[in-house]
Amino acid sequence: MKNKKIIIIGAGPGGLSSAMILAHRGYDVTMYEKAGKVGGRTSPIEKDGFTFELGPTFVMLPKVFEDVFRLAGKNLFDYISWERLDTLYELHFDDGRKFPVYFDKDRLKKEIARLFPGDEVNYDRYMKRENIKYDRTYKCLEVPYSKFYNYLRWKLLKALPYMDLNKTIYQVLSRYFNHEDMKISMTFQAKYLGMSPWNCPGTFSMLSYIEHRFGIYHPIGGVHKITEAMSKVVQENGGKIFLNKAVKEIIVENNKAVGVRFEDNTEDRADEVIMNADFAYGMKNLLPEKNRKSWNNKKIEKSSYSCATFMMYLALDKKYEDLEHHNIFFAKDYKKNVDEIFDNKILSQDPSFYIQNASKTDNTLAPEGKSTIYVLVPIPNLTADIDWNTEKNNYRELILNQIIKKTNMKDIKDHILFEKIMTPKDFEKDINVHKGAVFNLAHSIDQMLYLRPHNKFEDVDNMYLVGGGTHPGSGLPTILESGRIVADMIGER
Repeated sequence: MKNKKIIIIGAGPGGLSSAMILAHRGYDVTMYEKAGKVGGRTSPIEKDGFTFELGPTFVMLPKVFEDVFRLAGKNLFDYISWERLDTLYELHFDDGRKFPVYFDKDRLKKEIARLFPGDEVNYDRYMKRENIKYDRTYKCLEVPYSKFYNYLRWKLLKALPYMDLNKTIYQVLSRYFNHEDMKISMTFQAKYLGMSPWNCPGTFSMLSYIEHRFGIYHPIGGVHKITEAMSKVVQENGGKIFLNKAVKEIIVENNKAVGVRFEDNTEDRADEVIMNADFAYGMKNLLPEKNRKSWNNKKIEKSSYSCATFMMYLALDKKYEDLEHHNIFFAKDYKKNVDEIFDNKILSQDPSFYIQNASKTDNTLAPEGKSTIYVLVPIPNLTADIDWNTEKNNYRELILNQIIKKTNMKDIKDHILFEKIMTPKDFEKDINVHKGAVFNLAHSIDQMLYLRPHNKFEDVDNMYLVGGGTHPGSGLPTILESGRIVADMIGER
């Protein structure tokens, strides 16, 4: 019945993906977002003419974004423009070596031969096999796994020999490359899932392959321009979006989701409810425990979560043209740094960190002659015993000193006009991110496919999940896929 009313809690990219498709298909779609803007973790921080991304800073798998707009009856490029970066990112090792990772394969292999002699041949072997893995495995992420028999799908059976489920990303890359720093250069992408390369399932070795095959894109104006465009499409297709409207709970009657209740105790009723809140937060705060036997509080707390991040958003009164758009600086002992995050759960004194210098590419993000610097440091989530009231300023100083030591931004402290710092505690308090784990539930073997929270919530009828905490997982392309999957599931009812 196409005139069904659909309520979506949260206007993040997963909810927006569902909303724009469902509205195009004739459903009555209403979104409620507690913040004053759409996007969730894909929203901007704006002040005095400077614009930062709160979270994601680049686009992978551009075809997924194009496909979602097409399914909503629109052309993505009528709404945004983006650039593929010639240098995906520049990797910086502690001894001063720089590895510019070019999209052009000939240039890239010359760099590999210069830094890691012999591994340029191994790179071709890697790309050849990972091409097969990607072509077979990604198809398995485009369908739901709400029933155990979904494992018998022919697509999945064909992909299993290539999924490397019995290996870690590091082990998979070790069978291709000989140089330790080359392995690190192709495994650090496990951090996109908030995991360690020494623990993340080998299936995700295709993350670096995806970057190298399809490239990395920068939307002009920032990644948040995509979610802003999605919200525009939702409304053009007849959907409604209400901002500054926080949902207090999902109304369940006769084991069916029938609507939502707001902070002022008013209600809105619907035929189907889609939850786009942080998974653990949403379960614990929006749905009574009696209605979620599969995901009770004990199971939620025992589940594995990603690492957290220490974020610095720096508005500068100068530009650093010699710094690439995306930069990763590795700790002297990268393995020790990773172990400190995930095993020892302490703050590294020699951390690895990422810097985005987006003003190098995009002059819309800061006033003329000025720039935005975005710094992300992977750190333990809130299961660690870290007092952020004490450590926030200390760690700020440590990271700034690391930047001065490892980059040409020797005078950065003298050029900061204003800054915003976010710790895991801030993400939990201000954005409702459980444990400050910004990449959501970990992508361990026991939390993948059928074992991950299902897109159709099994304990309550007429209720669906989208976002990084459900199948297929975290990362913008897969979050958009979760929204598309749910739109298709609702269409099949």
